[in-house]
Amino acid sequence: MNAAEQGIAVHLGAARLRHLQSVTVGIAGVGGLGSNCAMLLARSGFKRFVLVDFDCVDGSNLNRQTYGADQIGQLKVTALSHNLLAVNPDLCIDPRTVRVTPESMEAVFAGCDAVVEAFDDPQCKRALVEALVPTGVLVVAASGIGGHGNADAIVTRRVRDNFIMIGDMETECSAEHPPLAPRVALAAAKQADAVLSHFLNIFNGQGGA
Repeated sequence: MNAAEQGIAVHLGAARLRHLQSVTVGIAGVGGLGSNCAMLLARSGFKRFVLVDFDCVDGSNLNRQTYGADQIGQLKVTALSHNLLAVNPDLCIDPRTVRVTPESMEAVFAGCDAVVEAFDDPQCKRALVEALVPTGVLVVAASGIGGHGNADAIVTRRVRDNFIMIGDMETECSAEHPPLAPRVALAAAKQADAVLSHFLNIFNGQGGA
């Protein structure tokens, strides 16, 4: 157990930490939601990640994503892997530079115990939910995180035992309601909290609810 893990164990206990470290979390898109959520999960004790994104870091990403100016031009999965390993050098990260399709969704995330849906495209969001929820894997999706203000409207809704939605369900990102750091980070934090709570409840014998 390294220094970072020892620090987390102070708050969680060694047994809970080991439980979280046995969980594999897929991050479907490592932009504003995905990069922030992955960082929070790593700081919470999760150790195994599958990072999926085909894009590179752009200057327009820096307003809300966990990348630095020196990482512009790098593949996002590579840059995020570097940033996560700076927090815990013993993480097990599988970076996948692929563009997923409805047909490949299940195969790409095979072996994951939870998948955080963090895509930009509404069709990809829907395809992931339709492909993965029936498999029993925990899916934590987001909808309605654009703009600013009314932060309390971003809520957590459990749709099914293994399907949780985060957001206000209305305000999609657009020119009128751009993706800005506060609401994006808030939604990402709620996604991370949903994953953490699900698996801690399982450890405590309460099921995933």
